[in-house]
Order: sequence, then structure tokens, then C-alpha cells
Amino acid sequence: MRNTHLTPGFWRGVNINHNAIYVECFMDELADAAGQDPLEFRRKMLKPKHRAVLDAVAERAGWGKPPPGRHQGLAQIMAFGSYVAGCAEVSVSPEGKLKIHKIVAATNPGIAVNPAQIERQVAGSFVYGLSALLYGECTVKDGAIEQTNFDSYNVLRMDEMPEVEVLILPTGEFWGGVGEPTIGVAAPAVLNAIFRATGKRIRSVPLMHHDLKQA
Repeated sequence: MRNTHLTPGFWRGVNINHNAIYVECFMDELADAAGQDPLEFRRKMLKPKHRAVLDAVAERAGWGKPPPGRHQGLAQIMAFGSYVAGCAEVSVSPEGKLKIHKIVAATNPGIAVNPAQIERQVAGSFVYGLSALLYGECTVKDGAIEQTNFDSYNVLRMDEMPEVEVLILPTGEFWGGVGEPTIGVAAPAVLNAIFRATGKRIRSVPLMHHDLKQA
């Protein structure tokens, strides 16, 4: 956290959303520099619970074998007591238009009391995470925030929402969160997929300020 001249407030997911981007996009850069597959590069360094959720999404998403014209990206993190991972599948048109087709997400919250509710929380978390990735920005002019309502602060619309497949992998032993943790993997999974689609590393968000045409 930094002390700024503006008073910040909490946002759903708090700081894990930023930290997951730093960690998981950098891990992808390291894997690329080492000439290794991003999945295998991570697997060698992860503890069992981290690796289990990552393996689950990679297997279900068909890691390394996306449909023609689509590209995949991975991310995993431990947040709010739960182990989570995501695999995003995206395409980028020659004009630079991004389409997020699908996200497979896995969560190990320890104990799963209501699996149906967990699935809805995970799917809903991607609305938050992807909205922030694509559009989330507040600007200040003359001492006031310019975005006053949803007419000036855009969020993900229904026609932009990807298919979300949720894998619930409880191992018992602990109680973790289910609403906020998977927000953190939304942005890095998509950013890593964008790199595979375009050859561009995006290190700042929101994406509305970036030209995504292939490098």
C-alpha cells in the first residue's frame, strides 16, 4: 500500500488482485525466458495444494490444445485461505479486438458447504475481475472523481462475459473464502493468454488504453 493524496477505499479482492498480476505474469515471463512451458515451469515450484488446482484447470481446459485461432493463459494464487487457479482462452482479431471465450477455474476452499453457491460466487467473481482488467479506472479532475456512475464507469456487459466452468476441489482441513479469491486470477490468466495471441506483454491496466494488434 502507498499513501496517496487521495483517500483510497477497499475494492472486492483488496490487494490480492494486483499482487496476482505481478506474480503470475512475471512467472510467465520467466517461463518464456527459460524456454519452458508455463504449466510445467510452475508445477516444479508449487506445493501440492497449489499444484492440484492448477493441474485441474489445465486438464479440463485442454492446456496446450486450444481451438484454432484461440490462445490460453494460466494463473494460480492462494488468497483468503483458498487455493485457486484459472485458465483463460482468448482470441485477438487482426484489428486488435479481444474476445475472452472461456475461463476454467478451480478452487479448493478446504470445506465446501454449498457447492452450488460456490460455483455462482466463482463465476460472479470473474465479472469483477474482468471488468477491472478491461475498464476499471477512476480519474480525478479539479479534485473530484470523474466517473460518477455507470454511464461513465464501464463494467463487463453480458455479451462480453465468457463461458465459466468451475471446478470445486475441497480437501477439508480448513475454511477458505470463495467469493474473492478467484477474482485475482482473472486478469493474469487473460494477460498471459494475450501474450500468446499477440506477442505483447501488457504491464498496465485497464486494457482499453492498449493497442492489442499483434507485435
